[in-house]
Amino acid sequence: MWRESLASEGFAIFPDVLPAQELLRSLAPFLESASDRSRAGIRHALGHAPVADLASDPSLLQIAHEILGSGAFPFRATLFDKSQITNWLVVWHQDTALPLRARHDAPGWGPWSVKKGITYAHAPASALSQVLALRMHLDDSTAANGPLRVLPGTHSLGVLDDEKIHALSATLPAVECLVPAGGVLAMRPLIIHSSSKSQSQAQRRVLHIEYAATNCMGSGLELALA
Repeated sequence: MWRESLASEGFAIFPDVLPAQELLRSLAPFLESASDRSRAGIRHALGHAPVADLASDPSLLQIAHEILGSGAFPFRATLFDKSQITNWLVVWHQDTALPLRARHDAPGWGPWSVKKGITYAHAPASALSQVLALRMHLDDSTAANGPLRVLPGTHSLGVLDDEKIHALSATLPAVECLVPAGGVLAMRPLIIHSSSKSQSQAQRRVLHIEYAATNCMGSGLELALA
């Protein structure tokens, strides 16, 4: 059932993947000591050993392998840490930027940027179809604490400009992705999504881990680990 949901809707929810308390204990060294934290969380988190260990957990790899194939591997992780103290909203968008080992201009890629020493480019749909994000929830995601919202089915529309995204967000019904601690939201990067500010005192931490079918993205471009 979840495979069909992911294929047709662009997302699927797994409410009970890992025990929440064990998850927090295993990530404690990362959550408590990471020095590269920004207001919204931590970018390029895969370089932290507890995060790399979690990304390679059999429960998560099984989901990635079933969708992307047996060669699927984690290449990027980001911690989002939303609370009343660190609160923000995200407008409707698609995730199209990928970290790359080196810049090599190619059709369909760009614009380019550098974030914390890693080269990024916005990718074409052909490359993004080889990517799956697994959002591991460290806290309950509720209607009150700024959950992710998605527009089901929009992952199949390709890479869209801001005007088209805005038009779709004004006409299509949105779904709030409410996921308990220890649960996972699997999503395709091209699904249009957003989140509002939290209206709750409850913290909402999500470890967003991205997997790829291969590190070769075509046109001589290779993924970097981030």
